[in-house]
Amino acid sequence: MAVSTCSWRRAIVCSRSLCISTKNTKSTKGTKNKKGAKDIMLTRREFGALALSSVAWPALGRAQTVSGVRLGVQTYSFRELIRPAGGDLVDPVIAAMKECGLTECELWAPQIEPASTGGGGRPTPEEAQRSREGLRKWRLETPLDHFRSIGKRFNTAGITIYAFNYSPNGSFSDEEIDRGFEMAKALGAEIITASATLEAARRMVPFAAKHRMPVAMHNHSNVSDPNEFATLESLATALKLSPQFRINLDIGHFTAANNDAVAYIREHHHQITNLHLKDRRKNQGDNVAWGTGDTPIREVLQLLKKERWPIRAYIEYEHKGEVGAVEEVKKCLAFARSALA
Repeated sequence: MAVSTCSWRRAIVCSRSLCISTKNTKSTKGTKNKKGAKDIMLTRREFGALALSSVAWPALGRAQTVSGVRLGVQTYSFRELIRPAGGDLVDPVIAAMKECGLTECELWAPQIEPASTGGGGRPTPEEAQRSREGLRKWRLETPLDHFRSIGKRFNTAGITIYAFNYSPNGSFSDEEIDRGFEMAKALGAEIITASATLEAARRMVPFAAKHRMPVAMHNHSNVSDPNEFATLESLATALKLSPQFRINLDIGHFTAANNDAVAYIREHHHQITNLHLKDRRKNQGDNVAWGTGDTPIREVLQLLKKERWPIRAYIEYEHKGEVGAVEEVKKCLAFARSALA
């Protein structure tokens, strides 16, 4: 199958696109553009091979693609950033990503939602309930143009929001679940990732079908809870619930639950959207600095490099670092780049 060319900006934003251009201009099959750059037609195989070369992508693409592996960040990594009074964390997250040199992310929903309305200390049940109802009202009544403007701010900064991390639980109404898909689309995200339970995942099924949007379930490590995605069986159950469901594999949690991340990725690569990279020890061990735990980060990245699977690899800084989040994420990125060398 031959595919036409298009601008590189579109090719970067749409990861599933088979389009590429030698210059940042529109293309016409079989002709030369105004700048004299020859437009090309590529087969799928040729595109895959060319995409692995730094020549195929402009500077923005090279900044997030190393040896053919798409690197990015789960913005939960920047959870310690200070929220401006009365505002959200959009600008601090964008600034942090730019400082790290990262251009693609999985956006953690609480960073664009209002801060808790409770006072200092542990809220009373009444305060917690009022805060929860306030958040529900904000989700349902905030115009979608607000989320479009957030997406535009990221885009203007040269950052792609690939996934919106929105995690329904038992407190969510059906309207809130539905609204999450609308938010994701307005932000420009391709998929939703969800740290959800099996019960919540079942409730998401009709909305994933309605919006025709993939939902990638994020695993944790509590294998004793049958309602949590932690065992091989629970992940298999998730995939059977809906043709829209995928896996957002956290290889750190997967290792802590004594599972084999490399083997699982080999078998289920076609059902995995993106990885969370972190280092944990086996037997429910702690999050630790990268390279000091049992998680096969290097082996996983080398596997993606070798097999050329379109699985994103996102840094999720979660261990207790020695410096601030931005510097810790930089160290994680350096580790990933070294692993892919």
